[in-house]
Amino acid sequence: MQNRNEQILIVEDDSQIRNFISYSLKQEGFSYITAGTAQGALSTLVTEQIDLMLLDLGLPDFDGMEVIKKVREWSEMPIIVVSARDQDKEKASALDNGADDYLTKPFSSMELMARIRVALRHLHKAGGVRSQTNLAVGGLRIDLDKRLVYLEDSELHTTPLEYSLLSLFFRNIGKVLTTKYIIKEIYGAGYGSDTQALRKLMAGLRRKIEKNPAKPRYILTEIGVGYRLSDV
Repeated sequence: MQNRNEQILIVEDDSQIRNFISYSLKQEGFSYITAGTAQGALSTLVTEQIDLMLLDLGLPDFDGMEVIKKVREWSEMPIIVVSARDQDKEKASALDNGADDYLTKPFSSMELMARIRVALRHLHKAGGVRSQTNLAVGGLRIDLDKRLVYLEDSELHTTPLEYSLLSLFFRNIGKVLTTKYIIKEIYGAGYGSDTQALRKLMAGLRRKIEKNPAKPRYILTEIGVGYRLSDV
């Protein structure tokens, strides 16, 4: 166990799950605060320094979706939803409203910790990401100033749409992006919801950046929700 500087807020009304998460965080050296209601969570966020929030959606006073919306009005802190709701529509709604990740109950301590480490890693980089022009994940690198892409140090030719898609992922490393959000960002708000066009674009990009497009290492599919660029 190592001592960590980050403090995590656990928002969960089920005492057994709350205790399980608390124990898992303690074993990894994290500081944490717990809240059993949405109002308790919002009050804690005002009075305490919180680096990341683990949020259940089914809270007794009001829905966790509203917590996400309220927090996103003033903060970009990582929010990982931890919920028993496993419908794709629920996941997509949480992510569209500003959550960074979504973990369905039941889950293992190992998976939870991995998601937390990814979110915190990018939180620490966030201050410099906006000014960085060169970003890399494994052997894949993008130069945002020159609009160039490199794979294993060799320049990679991409179409304008492929570049736009890849740069969107690099600006959101580790974050799940819903299909709806990607289509809006790439094609424009008035484009509609033509997922076929996005799938075709994604397939073309994967053929260029993945050794095995059928088992991608970089752009992972979140079934029924969207995609994310992984750095794990």
